[in-house]
Amino acid sequence: MKTKSKKTYIIIFLFIPGCWFIGQGTYIHAKALVAQQLLEQAWVNVKAGKQQSKPWPWADTWPVARLRVPRLNIDLIILAGDSGRTMAFGPGHNFASAIPGNNGNSLISAHRDTHFNFLQYLKPKDKIFIETAQSENKIFNVISTKIIDMDDARFIDDQSSAYIHLATCYPFDSIIPGGSQRYIVSAVEQQIQ
Repeated sequence: MKTKSKKTYIIIFLFIPGCWFIGQGTYIHAKALVAQQLLEQAWVNVKAGKQQSKPWPWADTWPVARLRVPRLNIDLIILAGDSGRTMAFGPGHNFASAIPGNNGNSLISAHRDTHFNFLQYLKPKDKIFIETAQSENKIFNVISTKIIDMDDARFIDDQSSAYIHLATCYPFDSIIPGGSQRYIVSAVEQQIQ
């Protein structure tokens, strides 16, 4: 009888934490799904002229552009700011850089294991589409992919054309967060002829 009692305690001991972890995982996925719906609505508001439309009342970010890579079936809303809190929901635009689609260098960052995992599959001449808040659709051609030390990031000093630089931590399959290396994809706006 005692062995049956021990088995019951072991089952209960394992069941409760199991339920907790399943609940946490479900909560995270549900939160991500709801956040994407709220980001989509905020993007519609921004395109309608409501600048800095926050996706939820306590958000410290808002949509600034949309990034698409049709070849890889990528469609992402770019958010204002590139803090870790912002990048939990999508790619973040660095405030010190040009607005995506404007002349100059625009730096956009995201996590390697979520939104920017696809960067490893981009190659020179691939097309990246940027939709601006003013509903302009701009096409960018990938000109380079490189791995750099984060302290050695340098970008093209050309204010006459629009550039986007998509950055994420490297290597992609690392289980250790952060690190000093970055993977950078650079693209220039395609000139209409």
